Amino acid sequence: MDPALIGTRLASAAIGPLLKRLLVQDRPGAGLPGGGRRVRLARLVSFRGEQRTLTDKDVRTLAATLVERAGAGPGEPPFPADETEALTDALAATLLALGDLDMDDVQAVHLGHTALAKRLRAAAPPPDGLSTDSVLFLGSLTEWACLHILEFFTQRSTFVARTLVEQTRGQAELTAKVDEVIRRTPRGDARDAEFERRYLDHLAKKHGRLTIYGIDLHHSPDQWPLDTAYLSLEATAPTATAPWPGIPDLLIAGPLRADLALARHDKVLLRGLAGSGKTTLVQWLTVSAAIENRDENMAYLRDRIPFVLPLRALTRHGERLPAPDRFLSAAGCPLTPPDGWADRVLAAGRGLILVDGIDEIPEAERDRARRWLRDLLDSYDGNRWLVTSRPTAVRDDWLTPDGFAELTLSPMSRAEVTTFVQRWHRAAGPEAQPYEQPLLDALRTAEHVAQLATNPLMCGLICALHRDRRGFLPRGRKALYEAALSVLLTRRDRERDMGAPYGIELGEAPQIQLIQRLAYWLTLNGRTQLDRSHAESIVRSAVPAITEAASYDPGAVFTHLLHRSGVLREPTADTVDFVHRTFQDHLAAKALVDDWHIGVLVDHAADDQWEDVIRMAVGHARPRECAEIFEELLRAADAAENRRTQLRVLVVAATALAEATEVSPEIRQRILARTAAVIPPRDPGEARELASAGRAVLDLLPGPEGLDDEEAWGVVVTATHIRSEAAVPFLARFTDHPDLEVRSQLMWGWSRFETAPYAREIIARLDGRRLHYTVQSDEQADEIARLGLSPQHLDIRPGVSERGLATLSPQLATAVSLHLEPAALSSLAAVPTENKLRSLSLSLHQPLPLIEDEWRTLASWEQLDSLNTTARLLSNCPDSVRLPGVKVLDVRCARAAPPLAQIGRIFPGLERLTVTGFPRSRPHDVSPLAPLQRLSVAILLGAEVTGEEHLPTVEIIT
Repeated sequence: MDPALIGTRLASAAIGPLLKRLLVQDRPGAGLPGGGRRVRLARLVSFRGEQRTLTDKDVRTLAATLVERAGAGPGEPPFPADETEALTDALAATLLALGDLDMDDVQAVHLGHTALAKRLRAAAPPPDGLSTDSVLFLGSLTEWACLHILEFFTQRSTFVARTLVEQTRGQAELTAKVDEVIRRTPRGDARDAEFERRYLDHLAKKHGRLTIYGIDLHHSPDQWPLDTAYLSLEATAPTATAPWPGIPDLLIAGPLRADLALARHDKVLLRGLAGSGKTTLVQWLTVSAAIENRDENMAYLRDRIPFVLPLRALTRHGERLPAPDRFLSAAGCPLTPPDGWADRVLAAGRGLILVDGIDEIPEAERDRARRWLRDLLDSYDGNRWLVTSRPTAVRDDWLTPDGFAELTLSPMSRAEVTTFVQRWHRAAGPEAQPYEQPLLDALRTAEHVAQLATNPLMCGLICALHRDRRGFLPRGRKALYEAALSVLLTRRDRERDMGAPYGIELGEAPQIQLIQRLAYWLTLNGRTQLDRSHAESIVRSAVPAITEAASYDPGAVFTHLLHRSGVLREPTADTVDFVHRTFQDHLAAKALVDDWHIGVLVDHAADDQWEDVIRMAVGHARPRECAEIFEELLRAADAAENRRTQLRVLVVAATALAEATEVSPEIRQRILARTAAVIPPRDPGEARELASAGRAVLDLLPGPEGLDDEEAWGVVVTATHIRSEAAVPFLARFTDHPDLEVRSQLMWGWSRFETAPYAREIIARLDGRRLHYTVQSDEQADEIARLGLSPQHLDIRPGVSERGLATLSPQLATAVSLHLEPAALSSLAAVPTENKLRSLSLSLHQPLPLIEDEWRTLASWEQLDSLNTTARLLSNCPDSVRLPGVKVLDVRCARAAPPLAQIGRIFPGLERLTVTGFPRSRPHDVSPLAPLQRLSVAILLGAEVTGEEHLPTVEIIT
C-alpha cells in the first residue's frame, strides 16, 4: 500500500485521540523539580509506572484499530488476511517499546519520526513469520504513528519550556568545551599567527624545489619544482605477512604510500638506502603542510607546523641536541619566533617533527639522540613524528617501545622507474626526447642497467649519462660515479661557456684529489657536514702538494671548488657538505685506497656508515689490493664478537665482490662459503641484510628440503628482497610449502617483481589454503582473473581501481572473506551485492573523517564482520549508525583516550576488541563496554585499565 494512503487514513480526527491515549497528561513548566533530571519516555507513556492508565491489552486493542483503519478501503488488501492477528501483535509490541527507549521527548522530536520508528522497531521483538508485504505495511504504519506521537510531544505545555532549557544547557556545555579547547591550545598573541604565516612561506620556498642529480647539463635546469619532481614511493613494514583479524595494525605489513604513512601512524621510523628518497620525502611533507590545498591526499597535514631537523646539521660540533625553542636556529632558519612559540605549538599537538638522518651522526651519539627524542615525546602529545635512517644504522626495534611504526622505503618498481625516466626527459627538454625510449628499452633488456636503477638518485644519473654519452652507459657503480663526476667537475662549465669566473682552471684529477680530502675527513669522523672554515683549512693544506693547483691562491681554489665543482654545496653560510652522501662515500673510498689505509677500512667493517665506503674501496683497488682487503675482512668476521656483527662483515665482503674488477676464484669461493655458513637467517633483519648482497646470495640459499618452517620463512623473506628476476624460479620451489607464513611471504613478494611472470611462476601454483590473496594493482587483478583463480580470501589494496574490482567480480562472488583498504571504500558500489560473500574485513585509517553517507554505506554491508580503524574516525561516527555485524574490532588511539562509549554503541555484536596506543599517563575505565554481552576478549595494549569486572571475560595486555 502507498504510504501516503496510510497517512491519509490515519490523519482522521478519530485516530489522533486513539494514539494520544498512549501518553500521560502533562503539567505546565519545564519539569525541573527533582534535581533537574531529564524525564525519560518511560515516564511519559500511559502504560508504565505510577500514572498507568492503559494495560498491555489496551495497547493491543489500539493497535488492532490502527491496523483496521489503515487497511480499510477499496482495492487490493495491503497484507494477507490471515496475518492480521500477527500484524496486530507486532504493532502492539512496537508501540510498547516506546517505554523502553532511553531518551526524552525533546530528543525524540529532534530525532524525527522516521528515525524514531527505526529505534522502535529495533527495540521491539522482530516480527516473526510475517510476509514481506506485512513487514512493509508494519514499517509504514509505525512511521505514521510516530509522526502523530511527535506531534503530541510538541503540543505538550512542557515541551517549549523543556526545549529552551535543553538549548540553554547545550549552549553552556558547548561554551565549556570551547573554553577547554582554548585552554589546551594557548596562543601567545596575534604575533604567533603572523609569524606562522611567514615561517610557512619560508619553508615552502626553501623546500619547494628539488635537485635531480645529473640533470644539470647544458641548457637544463639545476632544479625542478617539487610538484614535478616528487615521485611517491611505497613503504613496507619490516616483516610481511597476510592480514590476520585480531592482530593490531602495527603488526600488519601491507605496503602503503610513504607520504601517507603519517596518516596511518602518528610516529614513523623510515629506513631507506642512500638515494632512496628519504630527504625528498621530508621536503614533500614539509611543503604539503606549509601550503594549503596543495594535494587532497595530504590534507591530514593541514594546520600542522613542520620542524625540519637534519641531525647532520644539529650535531656537527658535537653539541647537545636542541630544545624546541632552538629548533629553528639550529636548523639554520633565519626567522626569529615569538618567545615560547615552539612550546605552544607542540603543547597544542600541532607539530610535524621531521628528524632526518639518524645514520648521519656517529653511532656513539645515536643513543643520545634517542634519549633526546624520548624527552620530547614525553613532553608533547598529539604531534606527528618522522625519523629517517639508513636500513642498518639502528636495530629493528630501536624506537618500537616508543610507539613508532618501523617502515622501509621500497626500491623503485619497474613502473616507477619508467615514470621517473619519462619525467626526466620531459624536464630536460626537446633535445633529450630521442634518448627516452632507447633508455627504457635498455632498462628492460640490460640487467646491469636495471640493477642500478633502484632509486631516484641513480635513475637521475643514468638518465643524464645516457643522454650525455649519446646512448652509451658505463657498467657498474664505480664507472657510473666516475662519469658523473667528470660531468660535474669539468664538462658542465665548459658546455655552459662559463670560462673561469674565479680565475682558476683545474682539470678533473686535481679537483678530485682535493675534494676527496674533505670526503675522507667527514667519513673518518662520522660526519656529513663540516664548518666552512675547517673545510677551507683542509683544502689549503693540500693545495701545495697538487702540482696543477700549487700556483693558485689556496683560498681561491677552495672558493672555486665550493661554487663550481657541482659536488660541494653550502647548506648554510658557515657549513659545507656534499650534494649527496653517495659522492662522499665514493671519494672517501678513493682517498683510503690512494693512501692505502686498509687498517682504517677493516676497523670499520661492521660500521653501517662505512658499508658503501668499503664496497667502493674494492672497486677502486687493484687486484692485489682487492685480495688483501678481502683477506682482512674474513679475519674481521672470524674475530667478530657476535653473530650479527659477523653477518654484517660477511655481507659487506660478499656485496663487494661485484665491485671488484678482478678477484681470484679461491677468495670468491671462501667468501661465499663463509656467508653460506650463517644461512638461513634467524630474523627479518638478518634476511634483509643478506638480501643486500644481491643476486649472488641466491646461489647460497637452501631449498625447502630439510628446512623447518621458521628457516623456510627466513629464506623466502631473503629471496623476495633480492630484486632480480633470477629470484622467481628459486621462490617457485616454495609454492606448495605447508606453512602459511611462507606462502604469505610469497604473495607479498609479488609487487617486487614483474607482474605477469611472477603470476605464472608463483601465484598460479600457490597452495591457497587459508591464504589471503593480496591484490595491489589492476595488473595483478587482471592476472588473478586471467589465471581463473578462485581465492577464498581476497585482500584488495588501494592500487586497485573500480576497473580492477569489476575484473575481480567472479572472484568476489565466491570469496569467503574480503579485506579492503580505505581507498577502495568509494568503490564498494562496484562489488555485486548479490554475491555469496560471507565476510568483509575493512581497514580504515584515512586522515579525514568519513561523511555520513560513507558511514551508511558501511552499515549497509551486512557482510562486514572485521574492522581495523582509528579512535579519531570512530569518534566522528553519527549517533544513528550501527554496525551490528562487526565481530572483530582493532582500534589505534594515537595516544588519545579510546572512545569506549562509542564502541559500545556502534558495535552491539562485538566479540573481540583490540585497542593499541593508549596514553600511559592515566588508567582507563572499560566499564562502558559492559553492554557488549558477547564480548569475550578485549585486548587492551599499553595502558592501565579499571572496570574490567564489568566485562564477561577480559584479557588485559600491558
